[in-house]
Amino acid sequence: MQFEKREVNPRAVAVNRGVERAANRAIRAYDRVKARLGLRGRAAAYDDGAYEFVGGARDALRKKHYDKSLRLLWKAEQVAPWSSFRDATDAERTLLSMAERSMTSAEKAERARITGAEFRALLDREYTPAQKRALVAILSAIGHGEAYAWLVSASLLGEVKSTGAKAAVTMQIVEEAKHFVVLRELIQAFDVPVPRLSAWEYVLLEGSLKARGLEKFYAMNVVIETIALSIFGLLADKPGLEVLRMFHLDESRHTALPDNYFKEFPMTAWERHNPRARISRLTKALPALPLVLLLEEELGELGVDAFDFAGAILRKVATLSVRAGFMTRELADRQSVFFNAMFNRYCRLTRAGHAWRNYMEAETTRGAAEAAVEREIFGGGTSDAA
Repeated sequence: MQFEKREVNPRAVAVNRGVERAANRAIRAYDRVKARLGLRGRAAAYDDGAYEFVGGARDALRKKHYDKSLRLLWKAEQVAPWSSFRDATDAERTLLSMAERSMTSAEKAERARITGAEFRALLDREYTPAQKRALVAILSAIGHGEAYAWLVSASLLGEVKSTGAKAAVTMQIVEEAKHFVVLRELIQAFDVPVPRLSAWEYVLLEGSLKARGLEKFYAMNVVIETIALSIFGLLADKPGLEVLRMFHLDESRHTALPDNYFKEFPMTAWERHNPRARISRLTKALPALPLVLLLEEELGELGVDAFDFAGAILRKVATLSVRAGFMTRELADRQSVFFNAMFNRYCRLTRAGHAWRNYMEAETTRGAAEAAVEREIFGGGTSDAA
């Protein structure tokens, strides 16, 4: 393509560029001085000279989380046809239609059975009123948690370094948003009043949102996401709750993010082990214990021992804490012994004929696919695979 070049005044060009360079130096120096004085300097942690966020590209983080999350980004219209979501593309709807045409009459009837208003009828057939109340109590506990995870992950975006890490956290924000809105619709389909936040949930979730800096990783990705992973692993194989398998896969990646991030940007020894941080992490996790006790009746309604559930959560939290560097293995083992002793004492007081047992060895994940995912994370697999 040809252009008709226009002549410009070279002196004016040079003056304008010189003025810009001087202004640039002055403005950036001013922001640096403000930052050193503890005032608000430059807000964006962005290296425009390198065309990257501060911390560099870090494409390994991007590939482990952003790329993988995009590949596994699921559509509620496909995995939860009973929902009101219409988030599939035209191409995905075409493939779905082609798949439906290849179904047998029985398979088509089964799919039709779980669409629209009939999904509520399925829940009524499969669960007693008491079981529905129990399921809603347990699911809403993490349903409220997904709202906070959405907020916490959004606030974490400004804390992480590198393009790869920001891409990874961005995908978590997207997935938390999806979890909240889809899980909300699933819970409402039970036609059971949704409980408010309990005091223990409130303290746990508010503490995660108020956590400083990268301590949000511990509060959210290690503690809250592990509780979510455990709830979805417990319920994903139940009738009508198959969509929770997709939630479980997402949470497995979320729990891996701190470990992968700190491999790129390691915490200092002081950040890992200073007494204030250790106490803060313990206090942020403690509300999870009375929360599980509060749900003892609801878990029991579904045939689950609340202390098996709590022990499984604590074991997984300890594994992730040690792996990411939030806790030493020695401290994690001491805490496990302490909490197991407390569980057994409580059971001796409240359960007739209780015999001592190691609740930290319990496993409450039921689905075979979910158990395989968790073995990869907690049973000798690496977080890279999560």
